[in-house]
Amino acid sequence: MTHEEVLVPSAPWKQVSTTQADWDAADPQLLRAMLVQMQIIRSFEEIALKLAGEGALHGPAHSSIGQEGGAVGSIIGLRPTDGINGTHRGHHQFLAKGLNYLRGTDFDPAHPIDDEIHAFVKKTLAEILGLDQGFSHGRGGSMHLQWREAGNLGTNAIVGGGVPLANGSAFCQKYAQADAPQEGGSDVTVTFFGDGASNIGSTLETMNLASAWHLPLCFFIENNMYAVSTTVFEATNEPRLSARASGFGMPAWRVDGMDPLAVYLTMQQATEHLRQGKGAVVVEAEVYRYFHQNGPFPGSAFGYRSKEEEKQWRERDAIQRVARELIARGNLTQDVFDQMVATIDGVMAGLMDEFTEADPESKRPAKRIRPELWPDPSFVDYGIRGDASELEAWQVLEDDQVTAWREVKFADAAADVMERRMHTDPRYVTMGEDVHKLKGGTNGVTRGLKAEFGDRIMGTPISENGFAGLAGGIAMDGRYRPVIEFMYSDFMWVAADQVFNQIGKARHMFGGDHGVPLVLRSKCAMGAGYGSQHSMDPAGVYAAHPGWRIAAPSNAFDYVGLMNAALALEDPVMVIEHVDLYEKMDRVPEGDLDYIIPPGVAKIRRPGEELTILAYLNMVDLSLKAVEATGIDAEVIDLRWLDTASMDWETIGESIKKTNNVLLVEQGSPGPGYTSRIATEITERFFDYLDQPVQRVYGSQSTPTISKVLERAALAYEPEIEAGIARVRRNLGQQA
Repeated sequence: MTHEEVLVPSAPWKQVSTTQADWDAADPQLLRAMLVQMQIIRSFEEIALKLAGEGALHGPAHSSIGQEGGAVGSIIGLRPTDGINGTHRGHHQFLAKGLNYLRGTDFDPAHPIDDEIHAFVKKTLAEILGLDQGFSHGRGGSMHLQWREAGNLGTNAIVGGGVPLANGSAFCQKYAQADAPQEGGSDVTVTFFGDGASNIGSTLETMNLASAWHLPLCFFIENNMYAVSTTVFEATNEPRLSARASGFGMPAWRVDGMDPLAVYLTMQQATEHLRQGKGAVVVEAEVYRYFHQNGPFPGSAFGYRSKEEEKQWRERDAIQRVARELIARGNLTQDVFDQMVATIDGVMAGLMDEFTEADPESKRPAKRIRPELWPDPSFVDYGIRGDASELEAWQVLEDDQVTAWREVKFADAAADVMERRMHTDPRYVTMGEDVHKLKGGTNGVTRGLKAEFGDRIMGTPISENGFAGLAGGIAMDGRYRPVIEFMYSDFMWVAADQVFNQIGKARHMFGGDHGVPLVLRSKCAMGAGYGSQHSMDPAGVYAAHPGWRIAAPSNAFDYVGLMNAALALEDPVMVIEHVDLYEKMDRVPEGDLDYIIPPGVAKIRRPGEELTILAYLNMVDLSLKAVEATGIDAEVIDLRWLDTASMDWETIGESIKKTNNVLLVEQGSPGPGYTSRIATEITERFFDYLDQPVQRVYGSQSTPTISKVLERAALAYEPEIEAGIARVRRNLGQQA
């Protein structure tokens, strides 16, 4: 007979409800502040829906009407320095955090809006409408709201996309508390998301990481029962979504989100746990959005909800609940409440009149944005990346200026420069799978760093989306500067949302004024026998996303200079390493690891008159050998920086004007390849100087496979470069 034992979760899971005694004990000023804040949010959202209905709001209008109680109840007890982020349906949380930042609980129903509050809601509505007066000059719109000063880290249009970023904020709060303890414990971050995101991989990865690292992050689930029209009961066999916490050893609370006092009391317990350094928590609030996923119509209009269901939830309205409790205790009169609503509604209507005018081109009564309020079209590309002025204080060095050298393996030079930077700047933190062990990770590039820098070197769970997003959140916070390693470049696809949708777009999306200083290292493992899913060259994929800079060193000297520049830049930088170079003996300047090779500086490795060859990584040396073997007088240029904004177009252009022929060299498949993108750019820039179309050398259409013979057939090496040179000569009518 087997022995069975019932297992219980390692952390408690509670349901919280208020009693009349709780309402009797509640501070009337707290309740009045809740009431005013909820009504400001309600009236604001009603105007937003009205603008949408009249065609003046460009894009979606994800209303939070009905969910105000969960937002205000969870945020009103936070510190101004605490952080929050949210989802595409995030107006209520953004407004609640801003109102709390400006006034805390200092709100009076008789005088609900002063000039400062008026300016805040005006700026928020301007952003939602896409106007220049908005927080991000209209770039973020309804789904990407950010006000860093107030702790509004940014709402997010990708379901679950903001959750890993919030973890980065919590990371910074924990480390800041360790560096400079504040009374009452650390600041905390609250990440708001819905029932849909509760089943997203990035959310679950972040729950695991936040719990394992004991970060002060609250996962606040707004369970409004519907993901568009799909019910939570259809989406999961456990509709009590706070149950997710038990699998990660986190305490959890479940609360009625239509009862803002219950939410407030729950959050008091949760934040006390967080501030004491006990690790992450989950709070689930049951709420209800009164309208459809998007726009001014109820869900019943689309047939997936009944009018009776909607009526039952409206009868539990949080604003009316708080007003009744205040009136019943003599802390508010019905007249003051009615006048408060009228005053706030009037302010919002005034904003609508201020931003819009009658649309003279519409055949029916409609509003349009006043044309003078739009951003200047010239602002369109501002802030995709910085201007690199942060590099001006650095020494720029080239190898022909060095007088004393030290021999070193390429991988050891990589470890040496990272050690040097971590010594000189305590803001750097390094993380990735196994970077803290194996004598420097799988290739030795983090050798010795764990022993020297302790918890600034962090081995992560296997969760690229989770820890890439955490690093993105750290970079956006700005107090620390993350360096992350993807063990293989192919793993970027696992983290594609965080790498491209979040990190790559954040600077531009939120107005362009705040940097995202992050370095992502990864290797190109072509030729190492690791097959189709561990071998790609990521340059072409990253080059398609303009928020990223890309560095590709071909030797140890360049690695030091490029990595120093990457670490100093306020932009995200992808640093590509090739496995063929790790064990190669090379050299760096004796006693000097403090120089940079800035963006926009390529290197002519061999001057020539007949042909311009552009290469990077291991293909630089292979190109030099091919030139030697064929006898062509080619100019070989090591690109170093691969994104089009960082390329040295001056050096490339002067060479093309001299040789009139171009051969681009890469090793892998042309599918995600880099050279096709650059070939187009060169043709557009230098067409008049070309004697023939831009020629390219690349591998086969297939990705490399495990078979040694087939892998070799899939990749370009020296013979393929020689064949490319021969093709150039034939096109010129020369004997190859």
